[in-house]
Amino acid sequence: MDCVAVRLMCAGDLPSAERASDVVFLDSDRRDRRVSEAEPEPRSEEGAKRWIDRMRYFLEVDPQGCWVAVDEAEVVGFAISQNRDRLWYLATYGVLPGRQGQGIGKRLLDAVLNHADGRQGMFSSSVHPGATRRYRLAGFSLHPQMRMVGTVDRSTLPVVTGLSDGSADDFDWMDRLDQQLRGAGHGSDHQYLLNNHRLVVSRADEPGYVYIDDRGRPILLAAADHRTAANLLWDALASARADTLVNCITTANEWAVDVGLAAGLDIGQEGYLAVRNMPTPAPYLANGQFL
Repeated sequence: MDCVAVRLMCAGDLPSAERASDVVFLDSDRRDRRVSEAEPEPRSEEGAKRWIDRMRYFLEVDPQGCWVAVDEAEVVGFAISQNRDRLWYLATYGVLPGRQGQGIGKRLLDAVLNHADGRQGMFSSSVHPGATRRYRLAGFSLHPQMRMVGTVDRSTLPVVTGLSDGSADDFDWMDRLDQQLRGAGHGSDHQYLLNNHRLVVSRADEPGYVYIDDRGRPILLAAADHRTAANLLWDALASARADTLVNCITTANEWAVDVGLAAGLDIGQEGYLAVRNMPTPAPYLANGQFL
């Protein structure tokens, strides 16, 4: 371990960090694969470019939260975190399978938690025993998450009214809603998400929003009440192409389970939402990397 340096990430580390990330999460996906699921595959070239683009964004916005563990010229571990007002979140974290159990993960986590500087925190966690032990010892509560997958039964889709496409003009009230639900606004993250996804909003007395990716999957949803949240999720499901995915569902967000079941989706378990010094946000479906 003495030859491994834990230091702040620089832009030149991004290609090596992406390769390490691909290995880490492919190994995790294969280990946790359900019998009915297809064999996980390495990240596509396009997926690798998207990963590097996201990490470059984090590096530009909050570079002090981005750390790597390096052995000579190769990244063997990474921890990318961000501070947004009173909230700290961990966007991604991992150590190469062959280098786990050597204290590298602890050094990385210590570095990003030091960057948090006492802020409340939130991130999406795998079920890896070593990682979850470190999270709990660091004071995080681990809330089991569910996910729902399958093909939407389109005969179940209700008529939803009062929604429209969103724009940057909505960011102010969206940040105020974020503050109510998670203690801090997404800030510049909203513009990044809007650049890459469709935004649907409800501007009624009980507002809400959802970002929908190019496959019609909801990737971040926040609302002032359960009815608005359900309408936004139904709208996202109406956009779904072939199989869809609704994930990061905690028990505080059973409204999403009800919508998914009504749409004919199957439910399963998927990791934890880790929170520290804050309640589990609801009605809210987190994004794995922007939380």
